[in-house]
Amino acid sequence: MIPREAIRNRFLRYVSYDTMSDSSMVGKRRPTTEGQEALQRALIEELEELGLRTYYGEEKVVMGTLDGNAPGIPLALMAHVDTSDAVAGNGVRPRVISSYDGSPIVLDGAVIDPSSDSDLLDYIGSEIITSSGDTLLGSDDKAGIAIILAVLEKIVSDGIPHPTIEVFFTPDEETGSGMDAFPYGRMVSKRCYTIDGEREGEVETECFNAASVSIRITGDVVHPGSGRGRIHNAATAACHIVSSLPSSESPEATDGRYGYYGVDSICGTAGEASVSLFLRDFDFTELERRIEAVKAAARSAELLYRVRADVSADIQYRNMKEANILHPEAYEAIRRAAGRIGQALDERIIRGGTDGARLAERGIPSPNIFTGGHNLHSCREWVAVEAMGRAADLVLAIVEEGVSR
Repeated sequence: MIPREAIRNRFLRYVSYDTMSDSSMVGKRRPTTEGQEALQRALIEELEELGLRTYYGEEKVVMGTLDGNAPGIPLALMAHVDTSDAVAGNGVRPRVISSYDGSPIVLDGAVIDPSSDSDLLDYIGSEIITSSGDTLLGSDDKAGIAIILAVLEKIVSDGIPHPTIEVFFTPDEETGSGMDAFPYGRMVSKRCYTIDGEREGEVETECFNAASVSIRITGDVVHPGSGRGRIHNAATAACHIVSSLPSSESPEATDGRYGYYGVDSICGTAGEASVSLFLRDFDFTELERRIEAVKAAARSAELLYRVRADVSADIQYRNMKEANILHPEAYEAIRRAAGRIGQALDERIIRGGTDGARLAERGIPSPNIFTGGHNLHSCREWVAVEAMGRAADLVLAIVEEGVSR
């Protein structure tokens, strides 16, 4: 069993780093924020103290290698250092509840209520960590980092037999650009486990296909007093494009296997405006249809408002289902490991993605394992230390499964 105190202490240390990513800096700076690199460099020191060989090149991905001390197939463990910018993610002030009593947790400006957050009741008497209520906490994915480091520390200190283990700590996962540069040529593992899930027991082998769409609209402006027939309003056209997307297919209106059109931002003036969208679907053909629907909406705005609307679409990641089906041994190792330690599993789909989805495109199966985090990207985020511990126990058991017998 991995010591829970060691995981907790690591986690509390990592959330003190300001690593909120900045989507506006994608393509301009990597990582997009200085705090991410500060944490990465601290992790390099910790990996080297444990005896791992490290690499940190122009890709800005931390890579650590623990050479095997027993025969077996090399495996990789991966987590990301950045946190979301959906709410404030810097200046995190974690609160530790040493023994949760089952009552609502009152934070600064937020309440975590077990009447609507029933998973809390599974941890009565356990140690819970929350944010102060005015920022997120950062279990996505600093819990994953803490879990991986605690497992490595246990393996090294106890001399546990293990195959070669590769560790990757990526930047900017939340912006979708974390794997735009990655040391693929240095990676020898043929399977990878991302430690980037949520509630205890969840294991995910399928995720969305994802695309980002940017629309830049150019209008024509004169004084409004003489604007009849002469003003071609870019902001109005931007509103038309957004309002033409079906509200029943938005993130707030869908669940399960339903895809969506998500509005990330809309801004501008009568002269120039922009719309940023994120599209998701489990079926890639449907994702392509959604991209075409957005292009059609932009063409409609051009005709109606006599503006110019330039559309660019990028595929961010693809469903990792195919790689996991073609290489079932990665999930089978999870199943056997869980059975050996008595951990119940709940196989689910991810209504989102992980860096592992980009590895899956290259044929490397990359199931996603829970961290115990709840209410991610929210000021009501919380994590149970025991859930992080059970995730670490599972990861250690998976490593042990990789030893040839």
